[in-house]
Amino acid sequence: MNIEDQVREAIVAELKRQSEAGEQGLRVKAGEAEMITIEGRVNLDELTMAVVGSLAGGP
Repeated sequence: MNIEDQVREAIVAELKRQSEAGEQGLRVKAGEAEMITIEGRVNLDELTMAVVGSLAGGP
């Protein structure tokens, strides 16, 4: 897996996690590999930590 795939996967996973947690009324719809629809507020600190963690080899 290349770095772009890791970042993409981490972003989508974190956005879905935030959506499922009900944070800020966030709704995420990922249909195609290259496109995602996001409605609501995103916690950027948590998103950033998820991306950095994925690059560092974390969960």
